[in-house]
Amino acid sequence: MRWLDRLEEWIVMLMLAVMTGLTFVQVVLRYVFNTGFTWALELTTVFFAVMIFVGISYGVRIGAHIGVDALVKLLPPPLRRGVSILVVLLCLAYAGIVITGAWDYVDKMRTVGVELEDLPIPVWVVRAVLPLGYALMVLRFGQVLWQLVTGRSDSLHLADEAADALKLKAGEGDA
Repeated sequence: MRWLDRLEEWIVMLMLAVMTGLTFVQVVLRYVFNTGFTWALELTTVFFAVMIFVGISYGVRIGAHIGVDALVKLLPPPLRRGVSILVVLLCLAYAGIVITGAWDYVDKMRTVGVELEDLPIPVWVVRAVLPLGYALMVLRFGQVLWQLVTGRSDSLHLADEAADALKLKAGEGDA
């Protein structure tokens, strides 16, 4: 799965870089040359959507999503693991509901056959990032669930903003 890890990272980096570059060029064209690309905003929006929906999977993999786990951290490890398994199962159920709805939506857009306003791309092609992004998230939550079920982990690994802020503050005091 290392190839998928790297692919996610490259997609997120590439989308961010292209969005930034395209937006910079568009600003220069508009404010310096009084011109621009009519399709730039729409393409930037498409790249942003791809970055977000691939990024949710990446966030699950690296534990970057915010969660309220103060109570769970107080539980003994076996109970913490059980609660974490339940939470992951609920996340998988939610993702399944979203995938089903997104798949129906993309199929309807394919049937209708409309294109984006400024680009000759069918809407369904762009919207396909919805079920694909959530399918990636299901894969990542499946990996988390496997870690929990096999005992390799006893809890979800979520972002801890308070601990990060304290580490940052401690680092500033040393400088």
